[in-house]
Amino acid sequence: MRETLNAVLGWGTIALPVALGLYVLGYAAWTLSHRRPLEKRYAGAGGGIGGAFDSVFAPSSLEAEAERDRQTRRTAPAPSPGDPPWGIDGDRIRIDL
Repeated sequence: MRETLNAVLGWGTIALPVALGLYVLGYAAWTLSHRRPLEKRYAGAGGGIGGAFDSVFAPSSLEAEAERDRQTRRTAPAPSPGDPPWGIDGDRIRIDL
């Protein structure tokens, strides 16, 4: 079977916009998901019965999960009563090092 140049160009004009659109949608979804804070990015409804089995049959796994959760939580020290008011900017806390 022999393709003509018109057939190749015709399929190219269809495939290129479709592929470009899929790429743009995928990149936008990836960018939006990576802009969210780490705590909200991997929030899931997991646990449940699996967590109960882990606590009984694999306590070291449960402890490792608790430690991972503790290390990934981002906390900032709360301002003390004597701190200047310019350390809090809206919903952000500025920490001067």
